[in-house]
Amino acid sequence: MGLKNNNSEIDKIDGYVKIDSYDQEKIERIASHYKAILADLGEDPSREGLLQTPVRVAKALQFLTHGYDAKPEEILRGAMFKEDYSQMVVVKDIEVFSMCEHHMLPFFGKAHIAYIPNGHIVGLSKIPRVVDAFARRLQVQERLTNEIRDCIQETLNPVGVAVVIECKHLCMSMRGIQKQNSVTTTSAFTGEFVNETTRSEFLRLITASLS
Repeated sequence: MGLKNNNSEIDKIDGYVKIDSYDQEKIERIASHYKAILADLGEDPSREGLLQTPVRVAKALQFLTHGYDAKPEEILRGAMFKEDYSQMVVVKDIEVFSMCEHHMLPFFGKAHIAYIPNGHIVGLSKIPRVVDAFARRLQVQERLTNEIRDCIQETLNPVGVAVVIECKHLCMSMRGIQKQNSVTTTSAFTGEFVNETTRSEFLRLITASLS
């Protein structure tokens, strides 16, 4: 999160260094709004349990939307390799966490992505990173699915791309219709995956178990 005037929090766990950077000016502006929101909800923003809540929420929102600062195409271009491989590459069960732009409540689940190389492959870790780059924005699942598909297609120029996302939406389970077990599935395909045979193979692979 390469943000200006940042205040960094560093956490080292099992050799992995996690650095969360925040724009302090934005933190202060967002926090001031949330202090007013707490008062409007009937709470006392000055009581001990809520004293730091506006700042915590501001930091959480910056983290949850840090995808606006990411450049997904550059993520892919940074690990593209020439390779004579022309079969399907599938990365499935990629964890997805995003925020619904309509109610600003989370939706979460899994993404399954495949592409058929056309002279280039990409480092496998880059595909989940692309998912995160788009998911860490205010989103709707339909647009998220298309953005991931289009980014891979336009950057790698593969023979085809397939994206399937399955998510639970808290705006459906916590409010409104309050259906706790509903799952939303979206899909997007290009090239060879428009062909029913290729698409069926992809769907079989993402539902199959190796055990």
